[in-house]
Amino acid sequence: HLARHADYETRALTALNTAFIHEGAFVHVPDGILVEEPIRLLFLSTSHEQETVSHSRVLIVVGKDSKATIIEAYGGISDGRYFSNAVTEIVVGDGARVEYYKVQQQSDRAFHITTTDVALGRDCYFSSINIDMGGRLVRNNLKVLTEGEGSSCMLNGLYLVNGIQHVDNEVIIDHAKPYTTSRELYKGILDGKSRSVFHGSIIVREGAVKVNANQVDKNLLLSDQAEADTKPAFWIYCDDVRCGHGAACGHMDENALFYLRSRGIDEKTARGLLTRAFVSEVIQSISNEPLRGQIDGLVQAKLQEWLGS
Repeated sequence: HLARHADYETRALTALNTAFIHEGAFVHVPDGILVEEPIRLLFLSTSHEQETVSHSRVLIVVGKDSKATIIEAYGGISDGRYFSNAVTEIVVGDGARVEYYKVQQQSDRAFHITTTDVALGRDCYFSSINIDMGGRLVRNNLKVLTEGEGSSCMLNGLYLVNGIQHVDNEVIIDHAKPYTTSRELYKGILDGKSRSVFHGSIIVREGAVKVNANQVDKNLLLSDQAEADTKPAFWIYCDDVRCGHGAACGHMDENALFYLRSRGIDEKTARGLLTRAFVSEVIQSISNEPLRGQIDGLVQAKLQEWLGS
């Protein structure tokens, strides 16, 4: 499976990663295996004095009727400037169930690019939750291909950016087979002069009948100088499908803020409550309880730093 799912012929950074494969992780879950505990993959940059580049590679193969949870985390132990170019390939066998989490906490001066390609077998389920809380320039490329009938996926994401941070998400779901389902929800909170870009494409190929797909991207702007660009797209080449999308960018609801303040809650606390409520839908979708608690704590700490509440 190595280098058979991530396209290195048309993607320059994937080709660069493939050319320099020398470190990473290989996770193989055989057929009919239930992995009770999460498998954690941690990639840390330790650069202090010089600028470095790393090309980590991950291959995950989950066999037929198996179940596994994988947590892939990236971070740095210094505020150095470095470049991380990571590629992950995931193969989900027939009837398997995979929960996949990617948590990014790079240095605020780091450049972080990830490419994740997923192949889904028949009647399987795949969920992905991507959390971005660091990095100077971040780009996430996620592509899911439904190679088997009856497969389904849920792709959620949360990004918190401040200052001059930039985060870019490209999410492509390719419904190649009939009777497949996808759900997609990305939310972002932007402050300072930060910027986010979301490009989501859902492809329904010819003959892929009974596809049910929905895509949503929402952004909360805490600053007049923050910018969120969102571009949902559908490429439908088949009838008898059900597809929908939605996108929203805006500031905090003043009516909701007024309601809370009229109940005796001060403005800082009210803004904090509304902001945390905005991201709670994504956080609550994390089924792994320890990870959900960890992410909730990190998000609350960052929002408290921004809002002072």
